[in-house]
Amino acid sequence: MFESVLVANRGEIAVRVIRTLRRLGVRSVAVFSDADAGARHVREADTAVRIGPTAAAESYLSVERLLGAAARSGAQAVHPGYGFLAENAAFARACEEAGLVFIGPPPGAIELMGDKIRAKETVRAAGVPVVPGSSGSGLTDAELAAAAREIGMPVLLKPSAGGGGKGMRLVRSEEVLAEEIAAARREARGSFGDDTLLVERWIDRPRHIEIQLLADGHGNVVHLGERECSLQRRHQKIVEEAPSPLLDEATRAAMGEAAVQAARSCGYRGAGTVEFIVPGNDPSAYYFMEMNTRLQVEHPVTELVTGLDLVEWQLRAAAGEPLGFGQQDIRLTGHAVEARLCAETARAADGGRVDFLPSAGTVRLLREPAGEGVRVDSGLSPGTEVGTAYDPMLAKVIAHGPDRATALRRLRAALAGTDVLGVDTNAGFLRRLLAHPEVVSGEMDTGLVDRDAASLLRPSVPAEVYAAAALLRHAALAPSGSAGGSTGGSADAGRAPGGAGGPGAPGGAAGDAAGAPGAASGGPEGSGGRPGWTDPFSVPSGWRLGGTPAWTPHPVGIPGHEPVTVHVRGPLHAAEIRMVEPAATPAATPAPAGTAPAAGPEGAGPDGAVRARLVPGSDGPAAPGTRLLLEYAGVTHVFHHAPDGAGGHWLGRDGDAWHATAHDPVAAALRGGAGAGQAGALTAPMPGTVTVVKAAVGDAVTAGQSLLVVEAMKMEHVIAAPHDGTVTELDVTAGSTVAMDQVLAVVAPHEPAATAATADGGPAVPAAAITEEASDVPS
Repeated sequence: MFESVLVANRGEIAVRVIRTLRRLGVRSVAVFSDADAGARHVREADTAVRIGPTAAAESYLSVERLLGAAARSGAQAVHPGYGFLAENAAFARACEEAGLVFIGPPPGAIELMGDKIRAKETVRAAGVPVVPGSSGSGLTDAELAAAAREIGMPVLLKPSAGGGGKGMRLVRSEEVLAEEIAAARREARGSFGDDTLLVERWIDRPRHIEIQLLADGHGNVVHLGERECSLQRRHQKIVEEAPSPLLDEATRAAMGEAAVQAARSCGYRGAGTVEFIVPGNDPSAYYFMEMNTRLQVEHPVTELVTGLDLVEWQLRAAAGEPLGFGQQDIRLTGHAVEARLCAETARAADGGRVDFLPSAGTVRLLREPAGEGVRVDSGLSPGTEVGTAYDPMLAKVIAHGPDRATALRRLRAALAGTDVLGVDTNAGFLRRLLAHPEVVSGEMDTGLVDRDAASLLRPSVPAEVYAAAALLRHAALAPSGSAGGSTGGSADAGRAPGGAGGPGAPGGAAGDAAGAPGAASGGPEGSGGRPGWTDPFSVPSGWRLGGTPAWTPHPVGIPGHEPVTVHVRGPLHAAEIRMVEPAATPAATPAPAGTAPAAGPEGAGPDGAVRARLVPGSDGPAAPGTRLLLEYAGVTHVFHHAPDGAGGHWLGRDGDAWHATAHDPVAAALRGGAGAGQAGALTAPMPGTVTVVKAAVGDAVTAGQSLLVVEAMKMEHVIAAPHDGTVTELDVTAGSTVAMDQVLAVVAPHEPAATAATADGGPAVPAAAITEEASDVPS
């Protein structure tokens, strides 16, 4: 066994590999870019070496810098993890030439199986069935288009190098084939440095099932059963399980043997995966798709059902040890399901589509689940900065149980107990996906998420979320130590802020001792400057001389939703709440007469007011990163919350999270730029980089026409014209870095055809005719 291993990766997989190295007594060496200087994998390793700036090309993808780090740290071997250089034959060969052991297959096997075109030809010769598609490598755009037409639509464009769904394009119409080929080449070139493509027949409603392999350097190859990976978005897996609910023992054995033959055909060593596409209505008709010559993201589900540590066996195989077991020794026990926790925002788009957009931010509160059968592989820690330079996957939550129903139930509960406040994640979406009837029944296919994603989004923000956000804002207005800002305290002190008799009166006469100026607040220092005293006029009680206390309005904004003004009256532990839409009400006044409040829950008063209170026993609304209990309309809700550092709060519950900010319509308009308020303003759906600009100011465009491409985390998002019109503003160029919701361009809609009367009252001339006449005048 090795004495020291360098982990040439980052994030959760680096932490995962380091865990096994520590268990085996092997010294671990981490590498990091400037963006990851304080990352968890750096802190957990025995040694860490800086390898360059944030850009992956100058750090994690730099063979020279990785080999330099290995030399400086005295590492004997290199574990590539997955992604980056894990399937790069040149890197594996460079390691060998530098006297390092590459913990993976031989370079020749990586080259062969990494080229999907050669891989298909090789396994076909070994008797493994393959998907019908193009043959030969280095096809031009015209040759790809001709092959697609010969196969027949729909077809799937795939990069010959790499994997992970990047660069894959499903094409159902010949009209968009050329554009999709160009886009697939760009993504493939950006992700793998190679834009070679192939085209395959698309099988509708397929299942994605893969076989896990282990091979040593002594000719032994075994399979460890299969994993079902059919739940995908953008051709990327988000939920995996083992074993598959589709396969019977005979099909499992046949697919396993086919995978073993594929591995033998290329002289494989280490851990690898053979992926098959399987028609859902005929699992015996499976087709080879590709072989991944590395550890897979979803390897934990196999570990949980077999009891084997795959990283350990990668290390042992690389060290020259034989496998200590044969195929007859492999037993699958129970069921395991994994969900990939990603930094992304799911947003409803036109046509019932859902866009999964990369998100970024600082982790302000981290709560990872635990319990029987639950495992978390994570690269997160509080304070982690999540950017868009790398893959959006943050962690994996895995559950194991004696049967599939138990594993699914445990995973749903684990996701409900997951909070990553400060960054949008897909935890809530995954939890609802796992409760989908087709998932529960095991009858899913690779198109399920795309078909039903819209039904898995929360259609609106729950009223109690707005209530909690408003009460937290209300607490921030109260002076330190006042009853208005406390969740508890004595009865008299707690009643003080909401009364009508005086600024701090409990509702009775102004001379009531609890409300009189100078009354004790329960705090050591009040805002009035004397110990134990609070200036009653600084308490946000809404007090009015001789009248009903006023409402205090709190305009609350949550991204992706229209702002809502929440009006609060009374102390935190006994407040009334009223919600009004839209949030255009002036901040100094309550909702104007005649403005209809938002529909309240059961128990709301005639004016829409609802009783709400922060329950004593909460950790407190002012304490960061705490558990918050809110009683709203007679129901107690439990949140976890954290301040965002800018006056707003993140609230999390059952895997979902909301970023509640103090909405200022004037500031919002100024931030949006000149085009923000115009119809046709196109904004960045995510923070990223503009890679392609296809239009210019003055261009006439049609609805749906592609104008810009924004890339983040190696995924492209096309910005299209919302309607027929003219580009009147274009504020970015290729290479521009953009923030989320930044205005990129404005498309002014064409004016409707109108008639113009002549000066003498003669017949009107159509505007279109005037335009045509003008167009004939030479410039």
